[in-house]
Amino acid sequence: MGNLFAGLTNSANALRVFEDGLTVVQNNVTNASTPGYVEQTQVLDASELDLNQGLVGGVTAGPVIGYRDQYAEQAVQQQQTSVGFYNQKVSDLTPLQSFFALSSSSGLSASMDALFSSFSQLSINPNDTVSRQDVLNKAAAVAQQFRSAASGLLSQTTNLNSQTRSIINHVNQLAATIAQVNGSGRVDAEGTVNAGLDAQLNSSLEQLSQYVNFTTLQQPDGTVSVLVGGQTPLVVGDQAYNLQGDFTTPQTAILSSTGADITAQVTGGQLAATIDDNNNIIPSYVTDLNTLAQSLADQVNTTLDNGIDQNGAAPTTDLFSYDPVQGAALTLNVNPLTTDQIAAALPGSPGGNGNALAAAQLANATAVSGYTFSQFFGNLGGRVGNDVLSATNSQATKQNLLSQAQTLRQQVSGVSLDTEAEKLIALQKSYEATSKMFTVLNQLTETLINVIH
Repeated sequence: MGNLFAGLTNSANALRVFEDGLTVVQNNVTNASTPGYVEQTQVLDASELDLNQGLVGGVTAGPVIGYRDQYAEQAVQQQQTSVGFYNQKVSDLTPLQSFFALSSSSGLSASMDALFSSFSQLSINPNDTVSRQDVLNKAAAVAQQFRSAASGLLSQTTNLNSQTRSIINHVNQLAATIAQVNGSGRVDAEGTVNAGLDAQLNSSLEQLSQYVNFTTLQQPDGTVSVLVGGQTPLVVGDQAYNLQGDFTTPQTAILSSTGADITAQVTGGQLAATIDDNNNIIPSYVTDLNTLAQSLADQVNTTLDNGIDQNGAAPTTDLFSYDPVQGAALTLNVNPLTTDQIAAALPGSPGGNGNALAAAQLANATAVSGYTFSQFFGNLGGRVGNDVLSATNSQATKQNLLSQAQTLRQQVSGVSLDTEAEKLIALQKSYEATSKMFTVLNQLTETLINVIH
């Protein structure tokens, strides 16, 4: 009679165990597309059977195990960091190409060519008022193109500061989420992982990886510590330590929660890209643009200063002016000259075209670091284009590597609906068989009780 009751108890317990297993399968299917979720499995443990010692056997529910592979997670995060970096690079630099277009009929290169062509045209008829006015017009167009390009670079720097602030906010928001998950008991005292909180944690870490490079440390209490650049705490336990940005100088800096400069530690993700573009790449473009603007203005001014104007007098006012402190390109202007003040002639040859010819020949002079004005600008434009092309190619490569890492992670840790279907069938059959056994045992028990009474 005792064994019969033990069988009933075991069967009833087994039904509950299989119900738990079916619930886990249902959760897997429901969350198959949930970011950060990995396959969960209900462990079924066999109890020892030894009737002599009162051990009646049966099946019990063990822990629910999540099949998360930390190496696969880290591989995805690392590739996500690289993709974030190059995505930002492409976004930052692509708009700048329009300021350095080499084939544009209305851009800076074309306007410089037009200026020297206007001097050449003036040399044909040095006393023609229309030709003289054309020189002034073409000079004004050159100055405007320089200012436009410099303003565009300055505007992009302002945009980058705004984007950097936004990225820092995203980083801090995700850090707060991770700290909250840490404080919510993702892992209980028995070591069982809460699948929902675990999914939220790893989804947040993957999102964070596109913004900034970091390392994670699994702590004995089940929490995860996050260190920016592997050094600066961003999350420890249930505490988040916000990053800050210092925009008080042209060189943007990233600060820790204590105010320490950690810019050098930020080497990956969107944050590293905005810092590099703002602090290094765009300033290098600005430097070259200023060099070109200043060289062109100085060479033209010096050449015209060597001549005499239409009245036979030496020039008293330069054609171009600029502020070297704020930058020649950003401040380049044409002084308010009248047409007769253009020094087209050389001293001793009033009314001649000698100086206009000298100014026209500047087009072919290697006046900027051994290059002509057009060549120097072409090198600058080519560098901008190469930077964009390099970032675009790296973006595509890293995106492919990310896709491969995500596919591998899915194969290792993801939910397979086919596998879940197999589990479901096995658990259903086990449940049905146990249910039939329970029914038979229950009927036998009732019969035996009726016989006894």
